[in-house]
Amino acid sequence: MTSSATQGFGFSRDQFQQIVEDVLSMAKALGASDAGVEVSEGSGLSVSVRKGEVENVERNRDKSVGVSVYLGQRRGNASTSDFSTLALEQTVRAAYDIARFTAEDPAAGLPDEADLATAEEAALSLDLFHPWDVTAEEAAELARRAEAAALSVDKRITNSEGGSVSAQQSHFWAGNSRGFRGGYASSRHSLSVSPIAGKGRDMQRDYWYSSMRNALDLAAPEAVGRYAAERALSRLKSRKIGTCEVPVLFESTVAAGLLGAYVQGTSGGALYRKASFLQDSLGQPVWADHINVEEDPHIVGGKGSAPFDDEGVRTRARRVVEAGVVQGYFLSSYSARKLGMHTTGHAGGSQNLRLVSRLTRPGDHLEEMLRKLHRGLFVTELMGQGVNYVTGDYSRGAAGYWVEDGRIAFPVHEITIAGHLREMLRGVVAVGADAYNLGAKTVGSMLLERMKVAGS
Repeated sequence: MTSSATQGFGFSRDQFQQIVEDVLSMAKALGASDAGVEVSEGSGLSVSVRKGEVENVERNRDKSVGVSVYLGQRRGNASTSDFSTLALEQTVRAAYDIARFTAEDPAAGLPDEADLATAEEAALSLDLFHPWDVTAEEAAELARRAEAAALSVDKRITNSEGGSVSAQQSHFWAGNSRGFRGGYASSRHSLSVSPIAGKGRDMQRDYWYSSMRNALDLAAPEAVGRYAAERALSRLKSRKIGTCEVPVLFESTVAAGLLGAYVQGTSGGALYRKASFLQDSLGQPVWADHINVEEDPHIVGGKGSAPFDDEGVRTRARRVVEAGVVQGYFLSSYSARKLGMHTTGHAGGSQNLRLVSRLTRPGDHLEEMLRKLHRGLFVTELMGQGVNYVTGDYSRGAAGYWVEDGRIAFPVHEITIAGHLREMLRGVVAVGADAYNLGAKTVGSMLLERMKVAGS
């Protein structure tokens, strides 16, 4: 990427590369034993409409240079949004001064050279950048179409919280004194709408969205609007239910949260601080025996794809969980050293996780999963932050549907579901073939053996 004008950026890759080299030279001249730098720029447009009228038009453009300076095992960090030579010199000096007065940390330091992505590995093309040259007027029209489609589905769709369109793009270049150089551009675009159904006390809202790297892959505004309306309508005449302990089926859109809880519990930061419900779980059964979790950071166009992590460490495909047993953690260089282990290339988080069950059959879509549930709760929305990742205690507000004889009987609301994450992960009975991608995680609907449901 050398032409900034055609990509909608203010700076070219060549300029970024020069800044990285200049900053590394400045750090070396001050006497740094090691240094790392990343320069980035992002821009975008967000437009929202409500009842057909434009509510907000926001344009964002930001840039930053972040510098890490090492004096042995002492580290200092500083950043600036000013790319002038004087500002860069002052930023490097600030990082250097912080390092001088910071206590030594045996785990501090750049990644080992053997772990860093080579020039060839760093240049791996993953098709992550699809700029969308959409105007505010065009974005508003797309949002209007989605909202209008939702409002036209049924006269019981009485209001709207609005529709929105967002187009975002960014690029960066990074380097360090151990030879790593790499960077790339990426994009993320979305369309969403949130209709309201019913009147008075029986009002329900729901939403739907489409999010893609390439705007050409976004779902049609009319399809997004219609589905959002159908979801809102299906929640009308919701009831409360009595307190009980029953099987619970998580819709695919919320099941990804359980996979996220697992990632949180097996991430290096939580583990070395001894603040995880999955402490010392490597090689131990954590999920049900039929569950595997795969990770592939090199999926072309993937939302969690990356040729290297935030430190420049190469990324690799791997099996994170096999037959329910933990095969590896999510470690950066620092957290790995704190644990006496080796980096897994996860500074910055997980990359394209897919949870699968060897029991899943091609026909195990939502209707079949409801039949497997037979009688219990089907959860489509979770509320609140009642998850304790230290103890594993889980308690969240929920809404969804009561199921009898494998069929939805009626919608429910104002309930709380509770359990313990370890028991929940081990108690997964089935995973649907209705796989849904939520960011860097892909999972189907998930049936849990039992949870406590607190109602009226």
